[in-house]
Amino acid sequence: MDAFHIALWISLLSHLITSGSSTCLIDCSCTDDNLGRSLLCMEASIRQIPEDIPHDFTKIRMENCHLTELLPGSFSKVSALEFLWLNFNEITVMNIKSLAGLANLTELRLQGNKLTSVPWMAFQDTPKLKILDLKHNRLDVLPEHALRHLPALTYLDLSFNQLSIISKDVFINWPLYQASEKTWEKEGMFSNVVLALHDNPWLCDCRLKGFVEFIRRVSPPIILMNSYLTCSGPVSKAGRFFHETQLKSCTKPQASAPETNITSPLGESVTLTCFVTARPAATIQWVYSLKIIRGFAVTETSVDEDTRTSQLVIPTLHLADRGLYTCTANNFIGNASVSITVDIHYSNYSAPPPPPAPMVSNKNAHIDVRIAKQTVYGITLEWHATTDNPAETWFTIHFGKSDSPKKEMIYIGPGTNSYSFSNLLPITKYEVCVTLKNHPPKVGQCIMFVTGSDVSELEQRQRLIHIIVIVCAMVLAVPVGMFACTTEARCRCVEECTDLWNKRRLHKEETERQDTFDSLQVASDEGLCRHSKEKSKKREMSEDRCKGGSAAHLY
Repeated sequence: MDAFHIALWISLLSHLITSGSSTCLIDCSCTDDNLGRSLLCMEASIRQIPEDIPHDFTKIRMENCHLTELLPGSFSKVSALEFLWLNFNEITVMNIKSLAGLANLTELRLQGNKLTSVPWMAFQDTPKLKILDLKHNRLDVLPEHALRHLPALTYLDLSFNQLSIISKDVFINWPLYQASEKTWEKEGMFSNVVLALHDNPWLCDCRLKGFVEFIRRVSPPIILMNSYLTCSGPVSKAGRFFHETQLKSCTKPQASAPETNITSPLGESVTLTCFVTARPAATIQWVYSLKIIRGFAVTETSVDEDTRTSQLVIPTLHLADRGLYTCTANNFIGNASVSITVDIHYSNYSAPPPPPAPMVSNKNAHIDVRIAKQTVYGITLEWHATTDNPAETWFTIHFGKSDSPKKEMIYIGPGTNSYSFSNLLPITKYEVCVTLKNHPPKVGQCIMFVTGSDVSELEQRQRLIHIIVIVCAMVLAVPVGMFACTTEARCRCVEECTDLWNKRRLHKEETERQDTFDSLQVASDEGLCRHSKEKSKKREMSEDRCKGGSAAHLY
Protein backbone atom coordinates (compact mmCIF):
# COMPACT_ATOMS: atom_id res chain seq x y z
CA MET A 1 0.00 0.00 0.00
CA ASP A 2 2.91 2.38 0.71
CA ALA A 3 4.39 1.62 -2.68
CA PHE A 4 1.06 2.49 -4.27
CA HIS A 5 0.94 5.89 -2.55
CA ILE A 6 4.50 6.65 -3.60
CA ALA A 7 3.71 5.83 -7.23
CA LEU A 8 0.59 7.98 -7.06
CA TRP A 9 2.55 10.98 -5.73
CA ILE A 10 5.20 10.57 -8.44
CA SER A 11 2.53 10.44 -11.11
CA LEU A 12 0.82 13.54 -9.73
CA LEU A 13 4.12 15.47 -9.58
CA SER A 14 4.93 14.48 -13.14
CA HIS A 15 1.50 15.68 -14.26
CA LEU A 16 1.96 19.03 -12.54
CA ILE A 17 5.38 19.57 -14.14
CA THR A 18 4.05 18.61 -17.56
CA SER A 19 0.98 20.84 -17.27
CA GLY A 20 3.13 23.71 -16.03
CA SER A 21 5.49 23.48 -18.98
CA SER A 22 2.61 23.36 -21.42
CA THR A 23 1.57 26.89 -20.47
CA CYS A 24 4.76 28.46 -21.92
CA LEU A 25 4.26 31.03 -24.71
CA ILE A 26 4.85 30.22 -28.36
CA ASP A 27 8.41 30.99 -29.58
CA CYS A 28 9.52 31.26 -25.94
CA SER A 29 11.07 28.89 -23.41
CA CYS A 30 10.27 28.36 -19.76
CA THR A 31 12.57 27.13 -17.03
CA ASP A 32 12.49 26.46 -13.30
CA ASP A 33 15.37 27.17 -10.93
CA ASN A 34 15.97 28.12 -7.33
CA LEU A 35 14.76 31.71 -8.08
CA GLY A 36 11.42 30.46 -9.40
CA ARG A 37 9.90 30.00 -12.82
CA SER A 38 11.33 32.02 -15.73
CA LEU A 39 10.02 33.05 -19.18
CA LEU A 40 12.62 33.68 -21.87
CA CYS A 41 11.64 35.20 -25.24
CA MET A 42 14.61 36.06 -27.48
CA GLU A 43 13.99 37.50 -30.97
CA ALA A 44 10.41 36.28 -30.88
CA SER A 45 7.81 37.90 -33.11
CA ILE A 46 6.00 39.71 -30.29
CA ARG A 47 4.76 43.24 -30.96
CA GLN A 48 2.83 43.63 -27.70
CA ILE A 49 3.02 42.10 -24.25
CA PRO A 50 0.85 38.94 -24.38
CA GLU A 51 -2.25 38.95 -22.21
CA ASP A 52 -2.06 35.22 -21.41
CA ILE A 53 1.24 35.19 -19.50
CA PRO A 54 0.92 32.65 -16.66
CA HIS A 55 0.78 34.23 -13.23
CA ASP A 56 3.46 32.07 -11.60
CA PHE A 57 6.54 33.60 -13.33
CA THR A 58 9.10 35.35 -11.12
CA LYS A 59 11.39 36.34 -14.01
CA ILE A 60 10.48 37.51 -17.52
CA ARG A 61 13.07 38.31 -20.16
CA MET A 62 11.88 39.58 -23.58
CA GLU A 63 14.71 40.92 -25.71
CA ASN A 64 14.87 41.82 -29.43
CA CYS A 65 11.15 41.13 -29.73
CA HIS A 66 10.21 44.44 -31.44
CA LEU A 67 8.02 45.60 -28.56
CA THR A 68 6.91 49.24 -29.13
CA GLU A 69 4.72 50.14 -26.13
CA LEU A 70 4.07 49.21 -22.52
CA LEU A 71 0.31 49.40 -22.06
CA PRO A 72 -1.47 49.90 -18.71
CA GLY A 73 -1.42 46.74 -16.62
CA SER A 74 0.83 44.87 -19.06
CA PHE A 75 2.03 42.51 -16.29
CA SER A 76 -0.70 43.01 -13.69
CA LYS A 77 -1.59 39.30 -13.70
CA VAL A 78 1.99 38.29 -12.92
CA SER A 79 1.94 39.54 -9.33
CA ALA A 80 4.89 37.32 -8.29
CA LEU A 81 7.22 38.92 -10.84
CA GLU A 82 10.57 40.07 -9.39
CA PHE A 83 12.82 40.47 -12.47
CA LEU A 84 11.67 42.11 -15.69
CA TRP A 85 14.13 42.51 -18.58
CA LEU A 86 12.89 44.22 -21.76
CA ASN A 87 16.22 45.17 -23.32
CA PHE A 88 16.87 45.96 -26.99
CA ASN A 89 13.31 46.40 -28.13
CA GLU A 90 11.72 49.44 -29.80
CA ILE A 91 9.72 50.73 -26.84
CA THR A 92 8.87 54.42 -27.30
CA VAL A 93 5.92 54.79 -24.90
CA MET A 94 5.61 53.73 -21.30
CA ASN A 95 2.23 54.27 -19.65
CA ILE A 96 1.94 55.58 -16.11
CA LYS A 97 0.19 52.30 -15.16
CA SER A 98 2.51 49.99 -17.08
CA LEU A 99 3.89 48.55 -13.83
CA ALA A 100 0.58 48.23 -12.00
CA GLY A 101 0.36 45.10 -9.82
CA LEU A 102 4.14 44.56 -9.61
CA ALA A 103 4.56 45.20 -5.90
CA ASN A 104 7.34 42.54 -5.71
CA LEU A 105 9.40 43.84 -8.64
CA THR A 106 13.04 44.42 -7.66
CA GLU A 107 14.78 44.73 -11.04
CA LEU A 108 13.68 46.52 -14.24
CA ARG A 109 15.95 46.72 -17.29
CA LEU A 110 14.98 48.76 -20.36
CA GLN A 111 18.36 49.14 -22.01
CA GLY A 112 18.54 49.91 -25.76
CA ASN A 113 15.01 51.14 -26.35
CA LYS A 114 13.69 54.46 -27.76
CA LEU A 115 12.23 56.11 -24.68
CA THR A 116 12.33 59.93 -24.78
CA SER A 117 10.61 60.23 -21.40
CA VAL A 118 9.62 58.04 -18.47
CA PRO A 119 6.45 58.46 -16.36
CA TRP A 120 8.25 58.47 -13.03
CA MET A 121 4.95 58.29 -11.16
CA ALA A 122 4.68 54.71 -12.47
CA PHE A 123 7.21 53.62 -9.82
CA GLN A 124 4.61 54.17 -7.10
CA ASP A 125 3.52 50.62 -7.94
CA THR A 126 7.04 49.18 -7.43
CA PRO A 127 8.15 50.18 -3.89
CA LYS A 128 10.74 47.34 -3.74
CA LEU A 129 12.54 48.27 -6.96
CA LYS A 130 16.33 48.20 -6.43
CA ILE A 131 17.75 48.17 -9.98
CA LEU A 132 16.62 50.48 -12.78
CA ASP A 133 18.57 50.31 -16.05
CA LEU A 134 17.65 52.97 -18.67
CA LYS A 135 20.93 53.31 -20.57
CA HIS A 136 21.04 53.74 -24.34
CA ASN A 137 17.65 55.44 -24.62
CA ARG A 138 16.74 58.99 -25.69
CA LEU A 139 15.87 60.63 -22.39
CA ASP A 140 16.45 64.39 -22.54
CA VAL A 141 14.74 65.53 -19.32
CA LEU A 142 14.94 64.37 -15.73
CA PRO A 143 12.17 66.03 -13.66
CA GLU A 144 12.93 67.44 -10.23
CA HIS A 145 10.90 64.74 -8.43
CA ALA A 146 11.84 61.84 -10.70
CA LEU A 147 13.35 59.69 -7.92
CA ARG A 148 10.81 60.48 -5.21
CA HIS A 149 9.02 57.11 -5.57
CA LEU A 150 12.20 54.98 -5.58
CA PRO A 151 13.12 54.68 -1.87
CA ALA A 152 14.80 51.28 -2.24
CA LEU A 153 16.78 52.02 -5.41
CA THR A 154 20.48 51.11 -5.21
CA TYR A 155 21.40 51.11 -8.92
CA LEU A 156 20.35 53.74 -11.47
CA ASP A 157 21.84 53.78 -14.97
CA LEU A 158 21.05 56.84 -17.12
CA SER A 159 24.18 56.74 -19.29
CA PHE A 160 24.16 57.14 -23.06
CA ASN A 161 21.00 59.28 -23.19
CA GLN A 162 20.38 62.87 -24.32
CA LEU A 163 20.49 64.65 -20.96
CA SER A 164 22.00 68.14 -21.20
CA ILE A 165 20.55 70.09 -18.24
CA ILE A 166 19.66 68.59 -14.87
CA SER A 167 18.97 70.08 -11.46
CA LYS A 168 20.73 68.97 -8.30
CA ASP A 169 17.27 68.84 -6.70
CA VAL A 170 16.64 65.59 -8.56
CA PHE A 171 19.01 63.87 -6.12
CA ILE A 172 18.31 66.06 -3.09
CA ASN A 173 14.65 64.96 -3.29
CA TRP A 174 15.69 61.30 -3.52
CA PRO A 175 14.77 59.52 -0.23
CA LEU A 176 18.06 57.63 -0.17
CA TYR A 177 20.10 60.83 -0.43
CA GLN A 178 18.06 62.57 2.24
CA ALA A 179 18.94 59.87 4.73
CA SER A 180 22.32 60.41 6.39
CA GLU A 181 25.07 57.79 6.54
CA LYS A 182 24.49 57.28 10.28
CA THR A 183 20.84 56.52 9.72
CA TRP A 184 21.77 53.94 7.10
CA GLU A 185 24.26 52.32 9.44
CA LYS A 186 21.73 52.14 12.27
CA GLU A 187 19.23 50.46 9.99
CA GLY A 188 21.86 48.06 8.73
CA MET A 189 21.99 49.46 5.18
CA PHE A 190 25.63 49.28 4.15
CA SER A 191 25.21 48.66 0.40
CA ASN A 192 26.43 51.33 -1.97
CA VAL A 193 24.17 53.25 -4.35
CA VAL A 194 25.56 53.28 -7.89
CA LEU A 195 24.79 56.09 -10.34
CA ALA A 196 25.68 55.98 -14.04
CA LEU A 197 25.40 59.42 -15.68
CA HIS A 198 28.23 59.43 -18.20
CA ASP A 199 28.02 59.86 -21.98
CA ASN A 200 25.31 62.48 -21.99
CA PRO A 201 25.65 65.80 -23.89
CA TRP A 202 25.99 67.96 -20.76
CA LEU A 203 25.68 71.70 -21.42
CA CYS A 204 27.99 73.33 -18.89
CA ASP A 205 26.46 76.77 -18.43
CA CYS A 206 24.97 78.41 -15.34
CA ARG A 207 21.94 76.10 -15.43
CA LEU A 208 24.17 73.10 -14.68
CA LYS A 209 26.03 74.82 -11.81
CA GLY A 210 24.15 73.05 -8.99
CA PHE A 211 24.48 69.62 -10.59
CA VAL A 212 28.22 70.05 -11.23
CA GLU A 213 28.73 71.02 -7.59
CA PHE A 214 26.72 67.96 -6.48
CA ILE A 215 28.89 65.66 -8.59
CA ARG A 216 32.05 67.18 -7.11
CA ARG A 217 31.08 66.49 -3.51
CA VAL A 218 29.28 63.18 -3.99
CA SER A 219 30.71 60.51 -1.75
CA PRO A 220 29.91 56.98 -0.54
CA PRO A 221 27.52 55.36 -0.11
CA ILE A 222 26.65 57.10 -3.43
CA ILE A 223 29.17 56.07 -6.07
CA LEU A 224 29.45 57.25 -9.67
CA MET A 225 30.08 54.46 -12.14
CA ASN A 226 32.17 56.96 -14.12
CA SER A 227 33.18 60.05 -12.17
CA TYR A 228 34.74 61.79 -15.19
CA LEU A 229 31.66 63.47 -16.57
CA THR A 230 32.45 65.66 -19.57
CA CYS A 231 30.99 68.92 -20.93
CA SER A 232 29.68 68.90 -24.50
CA GLY A 233 28.99 72.64 -24.64
CA PRO A 234 29.20 75.55 -24.88
CA VAL A 235 32.17 75.74 -27.23
CA SER A 236 34.38 77.41 -24.61
CA LYS A 237 33.91 74.43 -22.24
CA ALA A 238 33.48 71.51 -24.65
CA GLY A 239 35.60 68.52 -23.67
CA ARG A 240 36.29 69.66 -20.10
CA PHE A 241 35.68 67.45 -17.07
CA PHE A 242 33.22 68.60 -14.45
CA HIS A 243 35.95 68.90 -11.79
CA GLU A 244 37.85 71.29 -14.10
CA THR A 245 34.90 73.59 -14.72
CA GLN A 246 33.92 76.66 -12.75
CA LEU A 247 30.37 77.82 -13.44
CA LYS A 248 28.79 81.13 -12.49
CA SER A 249 25.26 81.72 -11.27
CA CYS A 250 22.52 82.57 -13.73
CA THR A 251 21.51 86.22 -14.13
CA LYS A 252 18.63 88.00 -15.81
CA PRO A 253 19.38 90.03 -18.97
CA GLN A 254 20.68 93.60 -18.90
CA ALA A 255 20.25 95.68 -22.05
CA SER A 256 22.01 98.92 -22.99
CA ALA A 257 22.69 101.07 -26.06
CA PRO A 258 25.63 103.40 -26.84
CA GLU A 259 23.16 105.85 -28.44
CA THR A 260 19.51 106.17 -27.50
CA ASN A 261 18.78 109.17 -29.78
CA ILE A 262 19.87 109.02 -33.41
CA THR A 263 19.27 111.79 -35.98
CA SER A 264 20.32 111.18 -39.57
CA PRO A 265 19.67 112.82 -42.99
CA LEU A 266 16.90 111.46 -45.18
CA GLY A 267 18.09 108.58 -47.36
CA GLU A 268 21.16 107.74 -45.26
CA SER A 269 21.98 104.36 -43.71
CA VAL A 270 21.42 104.03 -39.96
CA THR A 271 22.71 101.32 -37.57
CA LEU A 272 21.10 100.74 -34.17
CA THR A 273 23.26 98.92 -31.61
CA CYS A 274 22.16 97.04 -28.49
CA PHE A 275 24.37 95.32 -25.87
CA VAL A 276 22.89 92.43 -23.85
CA THR A 277 24.53 90.72 -20.87
CA ALA A 278 22.82 87.58 -19.56
CA ARG A 279 23.47 84.13 -18.14
CA PRO A 280 22.42 81.93 -19.94
CA ALA A 281 22.47 83.71 -23.30
CA ALA A 282 19.29 85.68 -23.98
CA THR A 283 17.10 85.74 -27.05
CA ILE A 284 17.25 89.22 -28.62
CA GLN A 285 14.49 90.82 -30.71
CA TRP A 286 13.88 94.27 -32.18
CA VAL A 287 10.42 95.85 -32.00
CA TYR A 288 9.32 98.93 -33.91
CA SER A 289 6.51 100.76 -32.13
CA LEU A 290 4.38 101.04 -35.29
CA LYS A 291 5.15 97.48 -36.39
CA ILE A 292 5.91 98.46 -39.99
CA ILE A 293 7.45 95.53 -41.79
CA ARG A 294 10.62 96.59 -43.62
CA GLY A 295 13.63 94.76 -44.97
CA PHE A 296 15.91 95.60 -42.04
CA ALA A 297 18.90 93.35 -41.41
CA VAL A 298 19.76 92.20 -37.86
CA THR A 299 23.14 90.70 -36.92
CA GLU A 300 24.43 89.33 -33.60
CA THR A 301 28.03 88.92 -32.41
CA SER A 302 29.57 87.71 -29.14
CA VAL A 303 31.69 90.13 -27.11
CA ASP A 304 32.50 87.63 -24.35
CA GLU A 305 30.93 84.60 -22.68
CA ASP A 306 28.00 86.56 -21.28
CA THR A 307 27.67 89.61 -23.58
CA ARG A 308 26.29 89.81 -27.09
CA THR A 309 25.80 92.69 -29.49
CA SER A 310 22.76 93.02 -31.75
CA GLN A 311 22.68 95.53 -34.61
CA LEU A 312 19.68 96.59 -36.67
CA VAL A 313 20.57 98.27 -39.99
CA ILE A 314 18.18 100.64 -41.81
CA PRO A 315 19.76 100.78 -45.31
CA THR A 316 17.89 103.88 -46.48
CA LEU A 317 16.15 106.17 -44.02
CA HIS A 318 12.58 107.11 -45.02
CA LEU A 319 10.02 109.32 -43.34
CA ALA A 320 8.16 106.20 -42.25
CA ASP A 321 11.27 104.96 -40.43
CA ARG A 322 11.13 107.66 -37.78
CA GLY A 323 10.02 106.48 -34.38
CA LEU A 324 10.93 104.39 -31.34
CA TYR A 325 12.88 101.14 -31.73
CA THR A 326 13.12 98.74 -28.78
CA CYS A 327 15.72 96.02 -28.25
CA THR A 328 14.30 93.26 -26.00
CA ALA A 329 16.23 90.38 -24.39
CA ASN A 330 14.77 87.29 -22.66
CA ASN A 331 16.05 84.22 -20.85
CA PHE A 332 14.37 81.84 -18.39
CA ILE A 333 15.08 84.19 -15.44
CA GLY A 334 13.66 87.43 -16.83
CA ASN A 335 13.79 90.08 -19.54
CA ALA A 336 15.13 93.58 -20.21
CA SER A 337 14.85 96.19 -22.95
CA VAL A 338 16.33 99.46 -24.19
CA SER A 339 14.73 101.96 -26.57
CA ILE A 340 16.33 104.04 -29.32
CA THR A 341 14.67 107.05 -30.95
CA VAL A 342 15.32 107.62 -34.66
CA ASP A 343 14.71 111.06 -36.22
CA ILE A 344 15.53 112.78 -39.53
CA HIS A 345 17.87 115.76 -39.98
CA TYR A 346 16.55 118.25 -42.59
CA SER A 347 19.81 120.01 -43.53
CA ASN A 348 18.71 120.77 -47.09
CA TYR A 349 15.65 122.78 -46.07
CA SER A 350 15.42 126.38 -44.84
CA ALA A 351 13.18 125.28 -42.02
CA PRO A 352 12.30 121.84 -40.65
CA PRO A 353 8.77 120.52 -41.13
CA PRO A 354 6.28 120.81 -38.29
CA PRO A 355 6.45 118.19 -35.52
CA PRO A 356 4.32 115.04 -35.80
CA ALA A 357 0.62 115.59 -35.23
CA PRO A 358 -2.07 113.02 -34.53
CA MET A 359 -3.84 113.84 -37.79
CA VAL A 360 -2.29 115.06 -41.04
CA SER A 361 -3.81 117.89 -43.00
CA ASN A 362 -5.61 116.93 -46.19
CA LYS A 363 -3.81 119.69 -48.06
CA ASN A 364 -0.55 117.87 -48.83
CA ALA A 365 -1.90 114.29 -48.76
CA HIS A 366 -2.19 112.10 -51.83
CA ILE A 367 -3.67 108.59 -51.81
CA ASP A 368 -3.58 106.09 -54.70
CA VAL A 369 -6.13 103.28 -54.38
CA ARG A 370 -6.32 100.02 -56.32
CA ILE A 371 -7.91 96.58 -56.09
CA ALA A 372 -5.14 94.02 -55.60
CA LYS A 373 -7.35 90.92 -55.76
CA GLN A 374 -11.00 90.19 -56.53
CA THR A 375 -13.10 87.05 -56.15
CA VAL A 376 -16.80 86.30 -56.48
CA TYR A 377 -17.33 87.05 -52.79
CA GLY A 378 -14.83 89.78 -52.01
CA ILE A 379 -11.89 92.03 -52.82
CA THR A 380 -8.51 92.98 -51.37
CA LEU A 381 -7.88 96.70 -51.40
CA GLU A 382 -4.44 98.34 -51.40
CA TRP A 383 -3.42 101.99 -51.26
CA HIS A 384 -0.28 104.09 -51.28
CA ALA A 385 -0.33 107.35 -49.35
CA THR A 386 2.07 110.28 -49.53
CA THR A 387 1.78 112.40 -46.40
CA ASP A 388 3.98 114.69 -44.37
CA ASN A 389 3.85 112.42 -41.34
CA PRO A 390 3.14 108.77 -42.27
CA ALA A 391 4.07 107.53 -38.81
CA GLU A 392 0.97 109.23 -37.36
CA THR A 393 -1.39 108.91 -40.31
CA TRP A 394 -4.70 107.11 -39.83
CA PHE A 395 -7.05 106.22 -42.67
CA THR A 396 -10.78 105.82 -43.10
CA ILE A 397 -12.29 103.30 -45.53
CA HIS A 398 -15.79 104.21 -46.79
CA PHE A 399 -17.52 101.09 -48.13
CA GLY A 400 -21.02 100.23 -49.30
CA LYS A 401 -23.32 99.68 -52.26
CA SER A 402 -22.94 102.36 -54.91
CA ASP A 403 -26.60 103.44 -54.68
CA SER A 404 -26.56 103.62 -50.87
CA PRO A 405 -26.15 107.14 -49.43
CA LYS A 406 -24.69 105.77 -46.17
CA LYS A 407 -21.37 103.95 -46.25
CA GLU A 408 -19.68 101.79 -43.66
CA MET A 409 -16.62 103.49 -42.13
CA ILE A 410 -13.55 101.47 -41.13
CA TYR A 411 -10.56 103.05 -39.36
CA ILE A 412 -7.05 101.80 -40.21
CA GLY A 413 -3.96 102.67 -38.16
CA PRO A 414 -0.52 103.73 -39.38
CA GLY A 415 1.67 101.21 -41.14
CA THR A 416 -1.18 99.32 -42.83
CA ASN A 417 -1.92 99.74 -46.53
CA SER A 418 -4.32 96.91 -47.35
CA TYR A 419 -7.73 95.63 -46.31
CA SER A 420 -9.96 92.73 -47.45
CA PHE A 421 -13.73 92.53 -47.78
CA SER A 422 -15.52 89.17 -47.87
CA ASN A 423 -19.05 87.75 -48.09
CA LEU A 424 -20.13 90.31 -50.69
CA LEU A 425 -23.26 89.81 -52.75
CA PRO A 426 -22.67 88.50 -56.28
CA ILE A 427 -23.43 90.71 -59.29
CA THR A 428 -23.64 93.82 -57.09
CA LYS A 429 -22.12 97.25 -57.65
CA TYR A 430 -20.06 98.57 -54.71
CA GLU A 431 -18.08 101.73 -54.00
CA VAL A 432 -14.99 101.93 -51.79
CA CYS A 433 -12.97 105.03 -50.85
CA VAL A 434 -9.80 105.55 -48.81
CA THR A 435 -9.27 108.92 -47.11
CA LEU A 436 -7.39 110.40 -44.21
CA LYS A 437 -9.10 109.73 -40.89
CA ASN A 438 -12.47 111.51 -40.58
CA HIS A 439 -12.06 113.24 -43.98
CA PRO A 440 -14.66 112.99 -46.76
CA PRO A 441 -13.65 111.24 -50.00
CA LYS A 442 -11.95 113.25 -52.74
CA VAL A 443 -11.59 112.69 -56.46
CA GLY A 444 -9.25 109.78 -57.15
CA GLN A 445 -9.76 108.19 -53.73
CA CYS A 446 -12.76 106.03 -54.70
CA ILE A 447 -13.24 102.92 -56.80
CA MET A 448 -16.46 101.39 -58.07
CA PHE A 449 -16.58 97.68 -58.88
CA VAL A 450 -19.09 94.95 -59.61
CA THR A 451 -18.77 91.56 -57.96
CA GLY A 452 -18.83 88.45 -60.12
CA SER A 453 -21.66 85.98 -60.50
CA ASP A 454 -21.99 83.07 -58.14
CA VAL A 455 -21.36 80.20 -60.56
CA SER A 456 -22.53 77.47 -58.24
CA GLU A 457 -25.81 79.28 -57.41
CA LEU A 458 -26.39 80.07 -61.09
CA GLU A 459 -25.92 76.44 -62.03
CA GLN A 460 -28.43 75.37 -59.39
CA ARG A 461 -30.98 77.85 -60.72
CA GLN A 462 -30.39 76.63 -64.28
CA ARG A 463 -30.90 73.04 -63.16
CA LEU A 464 -34.11 74.01 -61.37
CA ILE A 465 -35.45 75.84 -64.44
CA HIS A 466 -34.48 72.88 -66.61
CA ILE A 467 -36.37 70.48 -64.33
CA ILE A 468 -39.46 72.74 -64.32
CA VAL A 469 -39.43 72.90 -68.13
CA ILE A 470 -39.15 69.11 -68.38
CA VAL A 471 -41.99 68.56 -65.91
CA CYS A 472 -44.24 71.04 -67.74
CA ALA A 473 -43.46 69.41 -71.05
CA MET A 474 -44.31 66.00 -69.62
CA VAL A 475 -47.61 67.28 -68.21
CA LEU A 476 -48.56 68.92 -71.50
CA ALA A 477 -47.51 65.91 -73.55
CA VAL A 478 -49.48 63.31 -71.52
CA PRO A 479 -52.80 62.37 -73.24
CA VAL A 480 -55.94 63.25 -71.36
CA GLY A 481 -56.88 59.62 -71.05
CA MET A 482 -53.77 58.94 -68.94
CA PHE A 483 -55.20 60.85 -65.94
CA ALA A 484 -56.96 58.78 -63.30
CA CYS A 485 -60.54 59.65 -62.28
CA THR A 486 -61.31 58.64 -58.72
CA THR A 487 -64.40 58.84 -56.56
CA GLU A 488 -63.20 62.08 -54.98
CA ALA A 489 -62.36 63.65 -58.33
CA ARG A 490 -65.34 62.33 -60.33
CA CYS A 491 -66.03 64.43 -63.43
CA ARG A 492 -63.97 67.35 -62.14
CA CYS A 493 -60.96 65.33 -63.19
CA VAL A 494 -62.22 65.20 -66.75
CA GLU A 495 -63.03 68.92 -66.74
CA GLU A 496 -59.58 69.86 -65.50
CA CYS A 497 -57.95 67.57 -68.00
CA THR A 498 -60.08 69.00 -70.79
CA ASP A 499 -59.29 72.61 -69.84
CA LEU A 500 -55.60 71.83 -69.72
CA TRP A 501 -55.74 70.20 -73.13
CA ASN A 502 -57.70 73.11 -74.65
CA LYS A 503 -55.20 75.63 -73.35
CA ARG A 504 -52.36 73.58 -74.75
CA ARG A 505 -54.07 73.37 -78.17
CA LEU A 506 -54.88 77.13 -78.34
CA HIS A 507 -51.32 77.95 -77.37
CA LYS A 508 -50.06 75.63 -80.12
CA GLU A 509 -52.27 77.18 -82.80
CA GLU A 510 -51.23 80.69 -81.81
CA THR A 511 -47.55 79.87 -81.90
CA GLU A 512 -47.96 78.21 -85.26
CA ARG A 513 -49.45 81.42 -86.65
CA GLN A 514 -46.66 83.51 -85.19
CA ASP A 515 -44.12 81.01 -86.48
CA THR A 516 -41.80 81.74 -83.59
CA PHE A 517 -40.95 78.17 -82.52
CA ASP A 518 -38.05 76.25 -83.95
CA SER A 519 -38.41 73.18 -86.12
CA LEU A 520 -38.26 70.79 -83.23
CA GLN A 521 -41.18 72.43 -81.42
CA VAL A 522 -43.23 72.64 -84.63
CA ALA A 523 -42.66 68.98 -85.32
CA SER A 524 -43.77 68.15 -81.82
CA ASP A 525 -46.97 70.22 -82.22
CA GLU A 526 -47.75 68.60 -85.55
CA GLY A 527 -47.46 65.23 -83.88
CA LEU A 528 -49.92 66.32 -81.21
CA CYS A 529 -52.41 67.54 -83.85
CA ARG A 530 -52.34 64.22 -85.65
CA HIS A 531 -53.58 62.51 -82.54
CA SER A 532 -56.08 65.16 -81.42
CA LYS A 533 -59.16 63.32 -82.80
CA GLU A 534 -58.05 60.14 -81.14
CA LYS A 535 -57.65 61.94 -77.82
CA SER A 536 -61.12 63.54 -78.15
CA LYS A 537 -62.68 60.10 -78.43
CA LYS A 538 -60.81 58.93 -75.37
CA ARG A 539 -61.95 62.02 -73.50
CA GLU A 540 -65.61 61.22 -74.27
CA MET A 541 -65.14 57.66 -73.06
CA SER A 542 -63.60 59.05 -69.88
CA GLU A 543 -66.60 61.26 -69.25
CA ASP A 544 -68.97 58.33 -69.70
CA ARG A 545 -67.02 56.27 -67.21
CA CYS A 546 -67.00 59.12 -64.69
CA LYS A 547 -70.77 59.31 -64.91
CA GLY A 548 -71.23 55.62 -64.43
CA GLY A 549 -68.58 54.55 -61.93
CA SER A 550 -66.14 55.59 -59.28
CA ALA A 551 -63.13 53.37 -59.96
CA ALA A 552 -59.86 54.83 -61.33
CA HIS A 553 -58.78 53.66 -64.77
CA LEU A 554 -55.80 54.22 -67.02
CA TYR A 555 -56.29 54.21 -70.76
